[in-house]
Amino acid sequence: MFAAFITTVLYSLSSLFAQRTARILGGISANFWRMLLATFMLAAMARVWGQEAPAAARPWLFVSGLIGFGIGDVALFQALPRIGSRLSMLLVHCLATPTAALVEYLWLDTRLTAVQVVCVGISLSGVAFALAPSQRPHADRHQFSLGLFWGLVAMLGQSMGAVLSRKALTAVKLAGGGTLDGITQASTRAWGGILVATIVYLGFVARERWMATARNPAPAAASAVPRGKAWGWVLCNTLAGPVLGVSCFQWALSQAPTGVVLPIVALTPLVILPLAHWMEGEKTTRREILGGSIAVTGVAILARLRATG
Repeated sequence: MFAAFITTVLYSLSSLFAQRTARILGGISANFWRMLLATFMLAAMARVWGQEAPAAARPWLFVSGLIGFGIGDVALFQALPRIGSRLSMLLVHCLATPTAALVEYLWLDTRLTAVQVVCVGISLSGVAFALAPSQRPHADRHQFSLGLFWGLVAMLGQSMGAVLSRKALTAVKLAGGGTLDGITQASTRAWGGILVATIVYLGFVARERWMATARNPAPAAASAVPRGKAWGWVLCNTLAGPVLGVSCFQWALSQAPTGVVLPIVALTPLVILPLAHWMEGEKTTRREILGGSIAVTGVAILARLRATG
């Protein structure tokens, strides 16, 4: 239980650190440097505590990283500066679970029960209620809409990444390879993620140089190299998210059943609320609190049902 709560706090802090680095460096640059550090840190951890990934799992884990760590995180870092950490995490955490369940049903024939469908409906209703535009009359509608779009892309990336990871574990079992530890999974996926992050980063650098030549410079933050305090935020984001956050999550799973761990981790969007108010001075509306609570409730019940079923 303790490890699961620590995981939730780390994931919440990671999203806040990510929002801060995205504001300083720009989303593309912030994500690239975060993934670069995480890839080498996870590789070192896998070298010491992990194992060699079986051949049957490598392609699935790599593609999972391309979509989840790669496309998903690139999109998340575009959503964070536009709609904030609270709504971004609400979209990702509360919509990824039902979306992954739907994909598993269509691809892996993992069927949903009537109760699970109701839980999906509860989660979607909570997100829709929390994101109601009437609560932001002074917000830039264009930027808010872009933020929602990137948040949905991030959610889809996380969902597909999770399903592909499960496919990798299935492939290992079918090949008679037994189990695969979480650190090795994360490390293998990270190589796919850094590939996407690097391609996107270099693309924006090339675009910036071309526009500078045309005497219409793009914002420097798009390809900024961290300096001074920025490195501190990047490091905090890296440690709290893909490094320590994932490690604590695996620790939690070794101490308690999945049906106990997942509902606790699903509280991340709610834990962010006081942290965002304390660190960023963000005001939380009653609608966001109520909608987030409804969405998290649906996800928590769904996660527990899937784990015990």
